Amino acid sequence: MFERNQVSTLVSRLAESNNPLLEVVVGPRQTGKSTILAQALAKLSVPTTFISADDAIVPSTDWLQTEWQQARNATAGGAHPAVLAIDEIQKVPHWSAAVKALYDADRRNAVPLRIVLSGSSSLLLHKGLEDSLMGRFELIRSPHWSLAECAEAFGFTLDDFLYFGGYPGAARFTDDEARWSSYVRDAIIEPTISQDVLSLGDIRKPALMKSLFKLGAIYSSQELSYTKMLGQLQDAGNTVTIAHYLDLLGKAGMLCGLQKYDDKELSRRKSSPRLMVYDTSLMTATSDKSKTAFETQRDLRGHLVESAVGARLLARAPEEGFTVSWWREGNNEVDFVLAKGTALAAIEVKSGHETAQSGMAEFLKKHPEAKRIIVGGGSAGACSIESFLRDEVPLFYE
Repeated sequence: MFERNQVSTLVSRLAESNNPLLEVVVGPRQTGKSTILAQALAKLSVPTTFISADDAIVPSTDWLQTEWQQARNATAGGAHPAVLAIDEIQKVPHWSAAVKALYDADRRNAVPLRIVLSGSSSLLLHKGLEDSLMGRFELIRSPHWSLAECAEAFGFTLDDFLYFGGYPGAARFTDDEARWSSYVRDAIIEPTISQDVLSLGDIRKPALMKSLFKLGAIYSSQELSYTKMLGQLQDAGNTVTIAHYLDLLGKAGMLCGLQKYDDKELSRRKSSPRLMVYDTSLMTATSDKSKTAFETQRDLRGHLVESAVGARLLARAPEEGFTVSWWREGNNEVDFVLAKGTALAAIEVKSGHETAQSGMAEFLKKHPEAKRIIVGGGSAGACSIESFLRDEVPLFYE
């Protein structure tokens, strides 16, 4: 069975004798977090316990305390370490306060029990971590799968990856496009919005949230002002509501609005967002266009390639410590601007629908320290789309 790099990361962290932190595996739904846990536990030489709130008749704090105590018993009174992995932890009411109390008690009593947490709702996990567990955990991120992973695990070509994206559970349906798109919509998109985003309780317009996602998927890789979004959405409320909902969709790993790069913070916040899906399947599965159409129609393929590049950058950004934005002044535009400390990179994607006007030269005049990266096309120094999506292109000057 294919193993992601996160498996070895988790194994190495759990083997550290001087690391008491909770290990939290986070990421969008259906990216293989439970599999990462199972594969990592199988490699450990210490006693391990795997529990899931899905298996509990009533996933309560009492159930959690009982299972936690059983895992403590596996340390034989503290004689040797043990590991407890809890999946779907967000389904336990008030889980973060309960975990905090149990974790702190173990630290006080020097119980050598290592804890791993995971769950299908990235939003609810992050909310619990921020509420009660600050300073007690470190994250292992499970983003959407990359082209390199999908090629090795499923034999995807570049065109396969652009259309079907990086959800491993959906890969088995790629021989039937209708079945595949139904799976993505029904098993990934709908639960993420209905069970994760809407469960936060501050969503007054659920229909608007769903409409916003569909609109954003259609316009992925394109600039769309909040005012224009209001004009295309019924019962849209105001721009503040739209911006808030877009932020929640971003935290759920679905759709975000990239800010315009500007040296001034206020200008960044006032700019129109460039919509971007976190995985191209979210764009194609909600479209009525076939794989052949996305491969052969110039504009469709152009937006798809740019969305794939943007999605890969969004997946890498938290782990590698850079931000992703875009830049435009007048008719001059740069598709992506990456910032890591004082280092800058400007990325232009030659995807088939670009105009003759390029903003790269103008951007480099203003920011000569930036690294220029051209993805696709036949110009000198350009890298291929495939090599970029395989993470073979350095993003910054070393």
